[in-house]
Amino acid sequence: MAQKKERKKRKKCRKESYSVYIYKVLKQVCPDTSISSKAVSVMNSFITDTFQRIMGEASRLLQSSKHSTLTSREIQTAVRLLLPGELAKHAVSEGNKAVTNYTSSK
Repeated sequence: MAQKKERKKRKKCRKESYSVYIYKVLKQVCPDTSISSKAVSVMNSFITDTFQRIMGEASRLLQSSKHSTLTSREIQTAVRLLLPGELAKHAVSEGNKAVTNYTSSK
């Protein structure tokens, strides 16, 4: 008797990435410019690293203030501490704009 073994379909492990957003921002800034997959990988690593640094600094600020809720204020302070000069100013203004849009849409 030859019985067929039923194979279970294996789900693909989803890997979170910023590649879609990197591509969208590139097309907003320079519509006729393309980007290689290796460059997207480098950008993805950079964004992930920066995000982890900001969250680590925000976490330390939260522990020192003895509060238990992470707010936009801690994120803003962490960004000011980590990013240099003009880049920090632009990041803070974009962050404020995003928070304003989010609260107005609720």
